Amino acid sequence: MRPRAVIGLALMVALSQAAAAEVADPAGPGRHELNHQGIARSYVVRLPANPPAGARLPLVLVLHGGGGDAASAEKMTGFTDKGRREGFIVVYPEGSGRFANRLLTWNAGHCCGQAMQRRVDDVGFFRTLIDRLVADYPVDARRVYATGISNGGMMSHRLGIELPDKLAAIAPVVATLFGDEKRPAQGVSALMINGALDASVPAAGGAPGGRFPDSWDGTPALPSTAQGRFWAEANGCAASPETIAQGPVQRARYRCPAGRDVELLLVADNPHAWPGGVPGSRLGATPSTAINATDEIWAFFKAHAR
Repeated sequence: MRPRAVIGLALMVALSQAAAAEVADPAGPGRHELNHQGIARSYVVRLPANPPAGARLPLVLVLHGGGGDAASAEKMTGFTDKGRREGFIVVYPEGSGRFANRLLTWNAGHCCGQAMQRRVDDVGFFRTLIDRLVADYPVDARRVYATGISNGGMMSHRLGIELPDKLAAIAPVVATLFGDEKRPAQGVSALMINGALDASVPAAGGAPGGRFPDSWDGTPALPSTAQGRFWAEANGCAASPETIAQGPVQRARYRCPAGRDVELLLVADNPHAWPGGVPGSRLGATPSTAINATDEIWAFFKAHAR
């Protein structure tokens, strides 16, 4: 990797912050490893409090941003507490990188870092991981969901496109599409959340900005609205959404077939951050408080099953 790219990935931490075996987790029990294509990949499992005996539970995969890890995703989103209260399993998978357990990224096609450059098979990793989780935990295979921030949000798009047989819905946050994505084999409900103040993944599209442009491959991003159009077409929805202004939040909903919803939120005062969450680090951008992305995403997810 070029030196500038390494520096860029380090700064991304501030911005976004097969057999399984449990390994040491500084945050407590729950960290596991999965060997995929000869590489040990980590993931952290958080179970709900007092789940009903014999119940099959929803599973939410929460993907960290470029340069982040499971701990940063857990801290930023608050999904662990949400899962414990609402009764679903949360899993924080970790990407790969040049260094062990840091500067981790996902291969979302045109972003980011080492995973993109080495063409890491992250789609295959997630297929194997979901199968492992269904085997090891009381997961309802019809209610598996993926969300993520930034590079993790881009990876959520890719998983929706390539694993529609595994996922019921996706929710990319401050993420984007690039225009060369293939139409998925079947529809997947999608909720997208972007920030109008985002300098790293601009809502208007174009070249990446912020502190880590070298971690992309140079392909310009589409405007955030293109995400809605892509999933509306994939799901057989109406061509244009109904738009509602709710204070600083513009909410665009497409008319879609039952069970295949598409919604896009643009938060006027949100930078490259998880709305309603916390910064990924001391230098991370301050999220908007206009909405709580975790609450919005779970409300969307629990309304959909595959």
